[in-house]
Amino acid sequence: MAAVRYAAPRPSSDRRPSAAARFASDTWTSMLRVLLNYRHSPGLLAASLGVPVVMVVVFGYVFGSAMQVPGGGDYREFLMPGLFAMVATNGIMPTMVGAARDVGRGVTDRLRSMPVSRTGLLLGQTLADLLVSLVVLALLALVGLAAGWRARHGLGDAAGAFALLLLFRFVMTWAGTLLGLAVGKEEAAGQLSVVVFPVAMVTNAYVPTGGMPGWLRFVADWNPISSVVQACRELFANPSVPGSAWPMQHAVLAALLWSAVLLALCMPLAVRKFATHGR
Repeated sequence: MAAVRYAAPRPSSDRRPSAAARFASDTWTSMLRVLLNYRHSPGLLAASLGVPVVMVVVFGYVFGSAMQVPGGGDYREFLMPGLFAMVATNGIMPTMVGAARDVGRGVTDRLRSMPVSRTGLLLGQTLADLLVSLVVLALLALVGLAAGWRARHGLGDAAGAFALLLLFRFVMTWAGTLLGLAVGKEEAAGQLSVVVFPVAMVTNAYVPTGGMPGWLRFVADWNPISSVVQACRELFANPSVPGSAWPMQHAVLAALLWSAVLLALCMPLAVRKFATHGR
């Protein structure tokens, strides 16, 4: 009797990648799209890297010559955590303008017509922004070190502070994406900076809140940015004037809670707005 041979089954040529693989691929492609935009726009990258130097010079040396920290301490050390937090907060603006630009130019509609992950597309954009902000924060830290700032609690707490800053930047990019998709027009998104600017300024980033009127001090102390600033001052062991409000007394916990709440709110709403735009 002739031997019967069994051929091993050949892998199907039309086997599709898993959902996780497609999600990772879409995220990676979206991230590269944003990074290539920086590559082909050297002026945009130069501006992003040049801002930290200008911020330290203007606030640390020009305005700082007339500033005193209550209770003592160097003003530039008081200031640097605030500047770090401003870099994290400013993630809201480029993502808001970029999302509105994509809507206005029809890019969002073209992406939505493709069989790609909506969440992956938006996540890739936020991760690309996170990489750029990591470089900006590193440069700002080097400029701060040259200006006399120090992280005085060691590398562990310093790493925790920068991780918190990157988390807040990640949250702000999702907030910017949601606002940009909601506005839908690049010009209108640019004008929204008039609204964002006061929110970023009514904080403890540049001055202690103790000298503010009572109602304004309440707003500043409960501002999520103030929690991030105070948390970084504590982790870096820099001069601080925390005040009596709960977020200032438990700054690290408050910063984490604010980040979790804002991310849980903005991320699903942004994905939903992207998926249902124009309907």
